[in-house]
Amino acid sequence: MKARVYGYIRVSSKDQCEDRQRIALQNFPVPSKNIFVDKLSGKDFNRPQYRRLMQLLKPGDMLVIHSIDRLGRNYEEIQNQWRIITKEKKADIVVLDMPLLNTQKATKDLTGTFIADLVLQILSYVAQTERENIRKRQAEGIAAARLRGVQFGRPRKAIPKEFWTLKESWEKQEIASRAAAKQLGISQDTFLRWVRGD
Repeated sequence: MKARVYGYIRVSSKDQCEDRQRIALQNFPVPSKNIFVDKLSGKDFNRPQYRRLMQLLKPGDMLVIHSIDRLGRNYEEIQNQWRIITKEKKADIVVLDMPLLNTQKATKDLTGTFIADLVLQILSYVAQTERENIRKRQAEGIAAARLRGVQFGRPRKAIPKEFWTLKESWEKQEIASRAAAKQLGISQDTFLRWVRGD
C-alpha cells in the first residue's frame, strides 16, 4: 500500500483561525482531504481528530505539522507522541517551522536520527518553558492590575435604597431573606452578601 501524507492542525479555541497552518500544510503539499483539525485547548489532550489520525497512520506514512507544540501541551507529552509516531507507528514526522525535525531525512542515518531526537528534546523543553512563562506573565499582569484597582469579572450591582428597609425588616424577622431578595430582583445569596457587607 502506498505511503500517505497526513497533516494535523490544532488551534486553541473555536474562535482561532487555522488558515496559517492550513496554507503551510497545503504548500508542503498535504492533500486537503488528509488534513485533520482540532479546535480545542491543548490542555485537554482528548482530541477527536488527532485520535482518528493516529488510527489511520501506518508504517511509512508521513505526518506534517506546522510546529512541535501541535503534538502536545508539555515536554513529556510531546516526547511521548513523537515516540508513538516514529517508533510504534513507524511513520515519519515533518515539522515545517523546524527543518531539522524531519525524520524522513534521518531514517537510515544514525547521526541524523540522533540530531533529530536531540533537537526535539530541546524544542519541546523550550515550548513548555515558554508556555509556563506566558502563564507567569499573565498572573503577574493580573496581580499588578488588581493593585491599581482594576476590577475583574462583572461589575458589582449597586445596592438600591429599598434594600436598607428590607434589611431592617429581615433583622426584625418580619421578612424572609428569600422574599426580600425577590422584592429587590436579586438572588438570596446576593441579599445575604449585602447584609454581611461583602
